[in-house]
Amino acid sequence: MTFVSPLIMVALIAVVAYLSQLNNDKERTIAILDESGLVSNIFENTEHTTYKILNGVSLESAKDVVKTEEDFGLLYISASADSTKVVDRVRFFSDESPSLSIISDLERKIEKKLSDTKLQLDGVDLEKIEASKSSVNIAQETFSGEKTSKLDSYLKLGFGGAAGYMLFMFIIIYGNMIMRSVIEEKTSRIIEVIISSVKPIQLMMGKIIGTSLAGITQFAIWLVLGGVLVFVLTAIFGISLSELQMPQQQMMQDAMADPSVANEVQVAVQSFFNLPLANLAIAFMLFFVGGFLLYSSLYAAVGAAVDNETDTQQFMMPIIMPLILAVYVGIFTVIEDPHGTVSTIFSFIPLTSPVVMLMRIPFGVPIWQQILSLVILLGTFAFTVWFAAKIYRVGILMYGKKPSYKEIYKWIRYS
Repeated sequence: MTFVSPLIMVALIAVVAYLSQLNNDKERTIAILDESGLVSNIFENTEHTTYKILNGVSLESAKDVVKTEEDFGLLYISASADSTKVVDRVRFFSDESPSLSIISDLERKIEKKLSDTKLQLDGVDLEKIEASKSSVNIAQETFSGEKTSKLDSYLKLGFGGAAGYMLFMFIIIYGNMIMRSVIEEKTSRIIEVIISSVKPIQLMMGKIIGTSLAGITQFAIWLVLGGVLVFVLTAIFGISLSELQMPQQQMMQDAMADPSVANEVQVAVQSFFNLPLANLAIAFMLFFVGGFLLYSSLYAAVGAAVDNETDTQQFMMPIIMPLILAVYVGIFTVIEDPHGTVSTIFSFIPLTSPVVMLMRIPFGVPIWQQILSLVILLGTFAFTVWFAAKIYRVGILMYGKKPSYKEIYKWIRYS
């Protein structure tokens, strides 16, 4: 599966990209019956959408024409003595439900035209309105002279969020692997042979470290093999993954045509090189390893306490909840105030610090805070290993009894 998984993932991405490309290349013809005479002239044909203006026909006749010619749909604007009431007289007819992007695009064009028409009827000069519009872009700069921007904050959040989410997924995937491995050895009774040669804490640490190294190796293989497969897929089969676009991406591309937005992107590129990349790399490795070891010891203890995976459910919630809390704290507080009280406190709590601190570091965290958080994390790991080893020592030889929190507490006190 180490080698097959990247193949499956790249194949899925390729299929989605291909299907999305087919969907984007689909040509549609939309008929326009505008009895008001206000908006029929605003629709311009695009590469994949053709607008066909119908004149001098009734609504029923227009429907028949659309059905006969198998057009995508009919946009109907009924006549009105009051042009301000046209907004209530717009309907779209089609055999199949149109996509949200198509309806939104039609609404946006009609709204713009009707708004301009109403302003003109009120005697407002549209050219003066356009000339009076101002765009304010506050230049941000630190006291040391380093320039930043709003895009810079999103860039930092992206780096921190990616690091935190990667750790979150790694813990979930490989923590469960450690737990299942312990349960498998326990149920097969092979653990009774192994425990006669090594101490329980040595066995637990060997399992944690061994599975961690295997996971890191597997993850590295996925990255390398996935990158190679994407390159081969693009070069040989000609499937461009850039075709996998959403309406929001198209809006971003349109925005890039604006010189002011292009300037912001240049600032963001400069901000990338201003990121503390060395600090990010080192902190990522240290917090990644520390956080994974901490949670792995808890997973190993849970695996030793139960006889099957079904019994683990009652013990998984206390382990998963801090991880979920860390992700939500990182997303909803770090971007708003990375140096605030909430962000700072949770970056020192060992069960949440690996994720929250990784999200804070791109925004500039003093080295002493990073070191203190790491020391607390490693100290908590040492303490967790100590009491997890107590559970492990007793639990791996317990069979046929579903453990409770009270029972596990007795195991920890057992010396």
